[in-house]
Amino acid sequence: MTTHAHLIEKFPIIESLVNKQEVLWINGERMPAEVALSSALLTAADVEDAEARLQRFAPYFARAFPETRESNGFIESEIAYIPKMQQALNEYYQVELQGQLAMKFDSHLPISGSIKARGGIYEVIKHTETLALNSGLLQPDENYEKLDSEEFRNFFSNYTIAVGSTGNLGLSIGIISAKLGFHVTVHMSADAKQWKKELLREKGVEVIEYASDYSLAVERGREQAAGDPNCHFIDDENSTDLFLGYAVAGVRLKAQLQEQGIIVDGEHPLHVYLPCGVGGGPGGVAFGLKLAFGDAVHCYFAEPTSSPCMTLGLITDLHDQIAVEDIGLDNRTEADGLAVGRASGFVGKVMKPFMSGCLTVSDETLFHMMHMFHEAEGIFLEPSAFAGMPGAYQVEEVHGKHSQATHLVWATGGGMVPEPMREEYLQKAASLYSDWRKK
Repeated sequence: MTTHAHLIEKFPIIESLVNKQEVLWINGERMPAEVALSSALLTAADVEDAEARLQRFAPYFARAFPETRESNGFIESEIAYIPKMQQALNEYYQVELQGQLAMKFDSHLPISGSIKARGGIYEVIKHTETLALNSGLLQPDENYEKLDSEEFRNFFSNYTIAVGSTGNLGLSIGIISAKLGFHVTVHMSADAKQWKKELLREKGVEVIEYASDYSLAVERGREQAAGDPNCHFIDDENSTDLFLGYAVAGVRLKAQLQEQGIIVDGEHPLHVYLPCGVGGGPGGVAFGLKLAFGDAVHCYFAEPTSSPCMTLGLITDLHDQIAVEDIGLDNRTEADGLAVGRASGFVGKVMKPFMSGCLTVSDETLFHMMHMFHEAEGIFLEPSAFAGMPGAYQVEEVHGKHSQATHLVWATGGGMVPEPMREEYLQKAASLYSDWRKK
């Protein structure tokens, strides 16, 4: 009996994954939030510490990155209802969504234009703070804007930061690290977009390309750091600092929803759909949301049908001990940030008790969503940002309609995509959508 025949016998839904069908998997092992949080490796205090560090660095961000001055160095994105897209999706799925559809625009976060501006930038500033305080160049009570100086850039030039990435994490880490003065090496997998590599090189970042996928790029980054005591490797698969940087989003979102008068409680549930690659970003955000809203929030990972690594790991409880290639999938998708064949075991194990489920989406659907969203709302997002868009309709079909629910699609990237690439994406999206309409 083949490996995946055995798995299909034990977990029949895996046959749908093998056949690249869009699925919604509901996690039957989800625990009450209070129980799950009581046994979690990380705590609310850890997230509060991360938020405080971001606040300390706000004067630096405001000085070094003009786009953050209006927000006083606060790196955050807006949340908004998307009623025109909801109407378009009602027609697309031929069903009326009862709840309200909203979007969290991490696609337009300042500095690096994706959700990675949360975790990636946070881990770099934590490392920066440690080095600066230990050297005596920075005192805890000083204004951190002094980090934007030749003195500090010269100091940080003695240190290296390395990361393996499919694209957006490399962008966020490369941009902030180079600005601070670090030598930066980004190990990029074959599926990373060329414009991202070129932008990093323009910022003075060393980009090393691999013909293989994300896992090899990460492995090479680890090897580089192991041989250099002054090199800090940012490990997308296992980093608690990355995770905590993302988790701060829960505190921030709670405040934003309160400002907008959006209620989240047992009678007004919040369903959140998070595009997922290796899992650090969506896992950290989901953890933060659980701290903020408890059982009133329901979190779902959303992945391409070719790369459902987290879905596969959670279903089987094998986590990073199984890859999508083990069930015959090719891990090839236009959603480059989500093109990951093996999920983070750290995130899978931490988040299994918290997650409501996972969903998968085809590249064709991603492009349909891109076209519809651009037509309806006039906003461009990259393909991976739409992974969670079908979620509300799948969840209502399974859980029943709830007129008081808010369905929040987390848009993860797209703000920095160059205009020629945007046009190319939109033309492809329009063509695929037109072909689908003719069927």
